[in-house]
Parts: sequence; structure tokens; C-alpha cells
Amino acid sequence: MHTRTVYFVSDGTGITAETFGNAILAQFELTPRRLRAPFTDTVDKAHQVVRQINHTADLEGSKPIVFTTLVNMEVLKVLQEGCKGMLLDMFGTFVHPLEQELALKSHHRVGRFSDISRSKEYTDRIEAINFSLAHDDGQSHRDLAGADVILVGVSRSGKTPTTLYLAMQHGLKAANYPLIPEDFERHQLPPALMPYRKKIFGLTISPERLSEIRSERRPDSRYASLENCRMEVHEAESMMRRSGIRWLSTTTKSIEEIATTILQELQPERLVY
Repeated sequence: MHTRTVYFVSDGTGITAETFGNAILAQFELTPRRLRAPFTDTVDKAHQVVRQINHTADLEGSKPIVFTTLVNMEVLKVLQEGCKGMLLDMFGTFVHPLEQELALKSHHRVGRFSDISRSKEYTDRIEAINFSLAHDDGQSHRDLAGADVILVGVSRSGKTPTTLYLAMQHGLKAANYPLIPEDFERHQLPPALMPYRKKIFGLTISPERLSEIRSERRPDSRYASLENCRMEVHEAESMMRRSGIRWLSTTTKSIEEIATTILQELQPERLVY
């Protein structure tokens, strides 16, 4: 059973409200029921959201928690005056003090994606995603010189989701290559990667966890056996040490933590925010 209902109300996509709100909620031991109200960009829509929030309050006997990033003051006023929830106005908390400190008025623009499709940053992000998809799992050697990051590691160590995260969140052209038995026999990195060693970052994982992940795809196979996983992880880590490649274990880390570590270590010049 959930312990409290949480609303994310925004006049745009609500991504900012959810990201910030969930980061705060993570500090508490509770199981919230999350409800989204994106594109609340008119007074009429705001009244509809207020009725929904108030119905929840009456039904559950406790105040819903309402995270909002509403920019339109008329729309926000509807929530401020009629909402029975605990209203947390995140833009109001930070924008107004910054206006005073900077002696500038904010744009009060509704939704950061409203005109993003025409921006260079958006185009760069799309190109990065296409690059990462084309260079997933060693599919292509073309244009590796254009890569910002090249991830290496054994199969199923987290390379693909990390490259896509780096592309989608930071606009980085990220390629990834699996280390395979042929590489272990040669005791060196794939030849196509050798000229780009400074861009390479390694991912490893505990053999036990690797065996669990592989068993979900190919149960009772040598590929998923603990013995084979121990061999591959050992060989991959030895190869990365010999090659002087920075690496980390993904065993207990989230994609966000992995990506942040990579950015700190490689410090690519081009980042999109």
C-alpha cells in the first residue's frame, strides 16, 4: 500500500518537477503513489487538477504532496488558492531569489522544450543518439575518431544503456565494444580501438551478477555459466590494467552513477545541457 499520493504538476512535460521531486522523496522511507499532470497550461486545466487533488485529499484523509513547476502565474494562483495538498512551488522557490540576486527578470517561459527542436543543442543530441545506435556492440568501426567516449567491457556489463544515456542526456557520441574470447587470446584490445585509447573507458561487473544477467537471456549455457563469467571478467580486467584504461565496476551502480564517473574521468570537451 502507498503511504502518500504525490502529484507532479507542470505546464510543460513535467520532467523537471518529477526529477527534482523524486530526488527529494528518495530521502524518505515511504511508498508514494505518483500521479502526473503535465501540460497544465490553462486556468481551466488547473481547476481540473485542483479538483483531482482535493478529491484525493478527501478520500485518503491526508494532504497529497504537490510538486509544481508552473510558470504561468494565473495557473499557479488556481493551485495556491484552491488546492488542499501540500504545494511545493519549485520555480517560485528558486527563480524569485535569483531574480533579486541577479537583478534580472526570468523569461518565465513555459516548458524548456517549447522551441528546442530548432536549436543546435537538440540537433547535436539527435546526432549523438544516432551515432551511439550505429556504434552499439561494435557494429561499426566508421568515424570512431568522432566519438567522444568509447566503452569496453564483457557482454552484458552495462555498456549499451550507458552509451545511450550519455547520448540522450549529454549529447555525447558514445560507442561501445564488447571484449570477446578472440581479444582475450590476443591479450590486447580490439585493433580498431588502439588509436583512440584516450577516449576509452572500461566497465566490469562481478562474475556472480554477470551470470545472473546472462542466465535471463540464455539459461544453462556456457555463456552464462559462473565459470565462464569468472574467466571473462578476469581477462577483461587484466587487459584493461595492462592497457592503462580507466574502469569501474557496474555491479552496484546506477546508470547515472556510471555516466557521472565517466564524465569526471574523461572530461569530454563537448557536453549538451
